[in-house]
Amino acid sequence: MESPRRVLLVEDDVHIADLLTLHLRDERFEVVHCADGNEGLRRLAEGGWDALILDLMLPGVDGLEICRQARQMTRYTPIIITSARSSEVHRILGLELGADDYLAKPFSVLELVARVKALMRRVDALARNARMEAGSLAIAGLFIDPIAREATLGGKLLDLTPREFDLLYFFARQPGKVFSRMDLLNAVWGYQHEGYEHTVNTHINRLRAKIEADPAQPTRILTVWGRGYKFANDGAPEGSGTGGSTGTDTDAGAA
Repeated sequence: MESPRRVLLVEDDVHIADLLTLHLRDERFEVVHCADGNEGLRRLAEGGWDALILDLMLPGVDGLEICRQARQMTRYTPIIITSARSSEVHRILGLELGADDYLAKPFSVLELVARVKALMRRVDALARNARMEAGSLAIAGLFIDPIAREATLGGKLLDLTPREFDLLYFFARQPGKVFSRMDLLNAVWGYQHEGYEHTVNTHINRLRAKIEADPAQPTRILTVWGRGYKFANDGAPEGSGTGGSTGTDTDAGAA
């Protein structure tokens, strides 16, 4: 019999925490609850978590700092942020710091449980795919190892966040194919909710800064105006109209 999946719940509202714990345990999750950020960060550092449900507004260390530190750890833990801060700024900031999903309070407990399960399925699928593919990928001067989750350029190890690595690997496996921002959200982030497209632009700009000789004139990750983005077939500059006129994409840059 498989061991239950372990969920760390960092939430200072006791009523919400009790309700979430009850429903998650009904789904056979093992739940550990922390009511403040300091305790949550300490328990997170112990490792071995399959998911982290994280409030933003906490006593002690706030949720955004916990999210940032979680993404500096070796093991990738799916993170769902829950917060009364429902503004787009906080939602995007949480996602850019590495959260996998964001639910504004008040939210449906059943929806949150469903999203936890969906995130775990996605992580499991990525791990299975990596094991099946096993082989490393070399393209456009990049060497990508899906097992070690490392990428090098010209023999130099790239300092990529987990999400940047996923994005790069997804692009590099399908050179020449155009993906809209919603395509990328679904494939790399694992959801299709509208209003999150800005985070795709931000991650692509940051990734270009790490893999392009001149991020203002990209030759690897290209903007296809009005359609989306694609990874160049050989990493060489392409003809006009396929991208690279600016290294900072905005809403007008990709559909």
